[in-house]
Amino acid sequence: PLQPLQAKPLPKNLGTSQRKTCEPEVASSLIKKIFSHYVKMPVARDAFKIVEKCTQRYFKQLSDDLEAYSKHAGRKTVEMVDLEVLMRRQGLVTDKMPLHVLIERYLPLEYRKLLIPIAVSGNKVIPCK
Repeated sequence: PLQPLQAKPLPKNLGTSQRKTCEPEVASSLIKKIFSHYVKMPVARDAFKIVEKCTQRYFKQLSDDLEAYSKHAGRKTVEMVDLEVLMRRQGLVTDKMPLHVLIERYLPLEYRKLLIPIAVSGNKVIPCK
């Protein structure tokens, strides 16, 4: 005689516990494009893998530091002052080299307009403080 098939019980450890949490990463193509712009010579594949890994770690540390600075200030939002403190600690921003100079020197005009507010009156451009 035929017996009805019985469903096999699922193990309890299946489900969300087996899924790996994936952290966002900077696109490899972007890293390669930026790196090749500055290096201006061919880069071996294994060397690029190391550059990519270092870049991922750098941005992870950067974001952790910015988060810590904003929490220390009692805020839930990272602001420009947090970035300036971080850049000061890294030695990029000094009294002789303020953040606005770095922005003007290295960023395209559309980003400069967003980061450095200016007031326009007639033909005069007056920086806001």
